[in-house]
Amino acid sequence: MSKKFPIIVITGSSGAGTTTVRDTFDKIFSREKISAAFIEGDAFHKYDRAAMKAKIAEEDARGNRHYSHFGPDANELEILESVFEEYGRRGKGKTRHYVHDDRESARYGVPAGTFTDWEDLPASDLLFYEGLHGCAVTDKVNLPRHVDLKIGVVPVINLEWIQKIHRDKATRGYTTEDVGETILRRMPDYMNYICPQFSHTNINFQRVPTVDTSNPFIARWIPTPAESMLVIRFANPRGIDFPYLLSMLPGSFMSRANSIVVSGEKLDLAMQLIFTPLIHKLLDEKRRAS
Repeated sequence: MSKKFPIIVITGSSGAGTTTVRDTFDKIFSREKISAAFIEGDAFHKYDRAAMKAKIAEEDARGNRHYSHFGPDANELEILESVFEEYGRRGKGKTRHYVHDDRESARYGVPAGTFTDWEDLPASDLLFYEGLHGCAVTDKVNLPRHVDLKIGVVPVINLEWIQKIHRDKATRGYTTEDVGETILRRMPDYMNYICPQFSHTNINFQRVPTVDTSNPFIARWIPTPAESMLVIRFANPRGIDFPYLLSMLPGSFMSRANSIVVSGEKLDLAMQLIFTPLIHKLLDEKRRAS
């Protein structure tokens, strides 16, 4: 961690909703006139789309049916840690972009499923990461030790699967069966490398549906925010003004001494109320350290 060059991380599984959370941070940064350098977890995949498909086939032939993007072997986590370390030390680093579709291909000028070239991060007040492995710890890397504010986005698993199924069918042309096979392939890595990260986070946001999601593979719709509750857990509740949050979030209540429950519709408002003062605290410490 670095007071002079702070780093914020949002980490969550595929389909968890980390992009929605990033949008909220975009609003905060714009409103508060904060410049942020953004990096995406997908940029640190080891293989492009064609090479990953070939690698999975190779691993399958060896009897390994669980090689996935969730595991460290399919990602450049050591490079990611070096970016965190360099940014925390000098406020500098490099990143690239993974091009997901034809729209992004037109924007970046490289084919979908490939990477752009590495480029320098812009000058910024802070670094913001969103992706799968922002708080990953393995025998080779320890990412959370470099991060000043660590946020987990963790829907209950059936809801996460529903969101992934609907997204992958709509944007990637997958069938429900295709998504089911991907979920099964990723499950060991999900248990060993995704879930443990949420023990390192400062704050976790878990959306819990209030409608039946017993069989996510036949769900016609994604439960709406109004059909959900949001559990917000603070690893260290000291300094959190819970009476203020309860007064500003109608219908909210505390379920434990470190947890508040709010309506799913209040996600954006809750995040803005919680994170705006925390970001200003980081920037105040940055100014004092400069």
